[in-house]
Amino acid sequence: MIGRLRGELLEKHPPQLVIDVSGVGYEVDASMNTFYQLPEVGRQVTLYTHMVVREDAQLLYGFYDRTERSLFRTLIKINGVGPKLALTILSGISVNEFVQSVQHQDTAALVRLPGVGKKTAERLIVEMKDKLQDFHFSDIDEFTLTDGLGPVTSGPATDNRAEAESALVALGYKPVQATKSIAQAEKGQPGASSEELIRAALKSMVQG
Repeated sequence: MIGRLRGELLEKHPPQLVIDVSGVGYEVDASMNTFYQLPEVGRQVTLYTHMVVREDAQLLYGFYDRTERSLFRTLIKINGVGPKLALTILSGISVNEFVQSVQHQDTAALVRLPGVGKKTAERLIVEMKDKLQDFHFSDIDEFTLTDGLGPVTSGPATDNRAEAESALVALGYKPVQATKSIAQAEKGQPGASSEELIRAALKSMVQG
């Protein structure tokens, strides 16, 4: 199993990135909270990873720190929560915010995330409450949707918009919802990078 990657960041196309490790390019899916911490393309990066092996694919998920990976691994043990939904949850809400939502039994905060209906939110709260008792928070960083954005590459506005919309769809948002939210985000941040548009859109949708 691959537990960690360290190498040159070759590509950033949310939610996927490519890391060159000794000449081998690893495709990794990462949450947006992790994307906000990444350096610019061409720089060295270290990610903690979780590998999922299926009959038709081998998928690698990357996380900026062990805490987010640990929560991801805990989430995918919940009935009805696969890797894709777990990554979507960790893209729309920070580790700390998720823990607080579970502890306060705040289903409203969870159902705003794509793929999380009322029943799934209730299941998360019931099952995660016990699991979080054994969860270690010593490595928690303050991941938020407004802070911690590292250097990003810029490009034509249309390309940034298209990439941002594609990322939201990949995370589970409906195309119409993605287009609308990115358009609204672009109005408030003319010339913003794709990651900045995604961050603003997710913040507005999650906060309702």
